[in-house]
Amino acid sequence: MPSIVYLNGEFLPITQAQVPVMDRGFLFGDAVYEVIPFFNGVGFRLEQHLQRLQYSLDAVGITLDLDWKTLFSQLLNVNPGTHQAVYLQVSRGVMPKRSLRYDEDIVPTVFAYSYPIQLALGGDLAQVAGVTAVTVNDQRWGRCDIKATGLLANVLAIREAHQRGVQEALLVRQGYLTEGASCNLFVVEQGRVYTPLMDSHTLAGTTRSLLLELIRDAGIECIEQPIAVERLQQADEIWISSSTRGVLPVVQVNGEAVATGTPGPLWLNVATLFQQFEQQMLTEHETSR
Repeated sequence: MPSIVYLNGEFLPITQAQVPVMDRGFLFGDAVYEVIPFFNGVGFRLEQHLQRLQYSLDAVGITLDLDWKTLFSQLLNVNPGTHQAVYLQVSRGVMPKRSLRYDEDIVPTVFAYSYPIQLALGGDLAQVAGVTAVTVNDQRWGRCDIKATGLLANVLAIREAHQRGVQEALLVRQGYLTEGASCNLFVVEQGRVYTPLMDSHTLAGTTRSLLLELIRDAGIECIEQPIAVERLQQADEIWISSSTRGVLPVVQVNGEAVATGTPGPLWLNVATLFQQFEQQMLTEHETSR
């Protein structure tokens, strides 16, 4: 049975959903998006995702007033899956001809669909093998803080990583790490956790912000600062984070093992805290029903 999607006020089978070829999201990548995990129907850091969505909409000048929570609830209810992720995309809309200029009263195109996912870090943490990665030149545009759909540079970075036989690309701009192709980045040195500063070259990850809270609440020192790519070679641990993957250890970079080449003890500590946060979120939801 085809999944049900939302498109401009309608819920319909995905096979029937169509967007005009003159939509500016298709022609220019003039669109923003969010990916929000829902575990047992509970939006993971939902408020933070909605805040980032509004930030992106404001940054590109798209005005929209929708009840996102109701939309997501309705979408999840008509699609199967205990745990689902919602992909939401808002483009500026359709114009009669291809032009960089657009009318101020243009109506945005809103599309959303959901798909089944696993609970991030839901299993035995001892079974997590870790991720292999390579460093790749960061060729993205200058406003990576906007969650925009123009992801060709990200696609090429992951393509390069896969061609080199690894899973993730760690992006480097002018000698400094920014983030992964679809994740944020953490480096551990002598018991301290470091992560790149948030600026126009990095996306403020919702899971990143949660990890900063968990790390600091646990009394672990966490420092946001520029991180030179050379520091990867001496790192005790390297992690990546995203909403659907949680926090994962990177065990190899550019063919060289990170420390012992196995998930490190501080990652296990923080991953356990993350796992406990997830379980508490689900428990609170069940008791409030």
